[in-house]
Amino acid sequence: MRNYTLKQIQTFIAVARHKSVSKAAEQLFVTQPAVSMQLRQLEDAFGLPLVETVGRNIGLTGAGQEFLTHAIAAIGQLKDLEALMAEHVGVRKGRFELAVVSTAKYFVPMLLVQFAKLHPGIVVTLRVDNRENVLGMLSRNESDLVIMGRAPKNLDCEAIPFATNPMGIVCAPDHPLSRRKRLAFDMLKDQAFVVREPGSGTRAAMERLFGQHETPINVAMEMPSNETIKQAVMAGMGMSFLSLRTVRHELAAGHLALLDVTGMPLVGHWYVTHLSQKKLAPAAKAFKTFLIEQGSGFIDAWA
Repeated sequence: MRNYTLKQIQTFIAVARHKSVSKAAEQLFVTQPAVSMQLRQLEDAFGLPLVETVGRNIGLTGAGQEFLTHAIAAIGQLKDLEALMAEHVGVRKGRFELAVVSTAKYFVPMLLVQFAKLHPGIVVTLRVDNRENVLGMLSRNESDLVIMGRAPKNLDCEAIPFATNPMGIVCAPDHPLSRRKRLAFDMLKDQAFVVREPGSGTRAAMERLFGQHETPINVAMEMPSNETIKQAVMAGMGMSFLSLRTVRHELAAGHLALLDVTGMPLVGHWYVTHLSQKKLAPAAKAFKTFLIEQGSGFIDAWA
């Protein structure tokens, strides 16, 4: 066996993911020289370069690309091993990795606080990203559990709904349509919309909805943040289609208005998902059970 460590592999994966030594150092809570040293030692162990400088970013060599694929798979296998060993300890302590789509960040921290009250010995690593990237984490077995607004269709997964996800059209309170009742959907065709970026679950749901009504979307601007979108809508840039879980407080305060569109809000669900063959550790199993049994009540009270 060559002389390399698990820490070096994890460092390499972080650099490959962020394409940056500095961002990898932030994720791993170490210094940039420490990251560079781990990379150099890993390359020395195999006798060939795995990364290279591409402009201001870090890219992977051909060997590095192959190494990344197998490294991610190896980390997944080690997680399964940890889950198997954790069964001998029970649910009193443990850890798991949770990935959530960005819209879920409005209620997931609250759920983690409530879960921690029941299981104070469990440590959770949380990652937040858009749907496309979260699906990538799921498919590569990088996360134990995933929370998203629509079950994946092209992966062999177990997806269980645990709460509703109502979605609607919001606008500034002084918008001419804000006080109209039972608006026909085709009245939206000439309205400007501030929308999430491609790859977002909210954007995909919006495109499906407008496609079903054969109504084009007049995109005023794309933004990768619900918070920025809310500010843009309040400023009068246009309407938006958002999960109502993200705008409850703005609606209650009168900073945003919910359009009364026939057939709206569109009610979907939040799902807790994992690969069907995934060996869940007791800690992850406990959180999954918590979501299914108690998640809906906590979310309805919070958002």
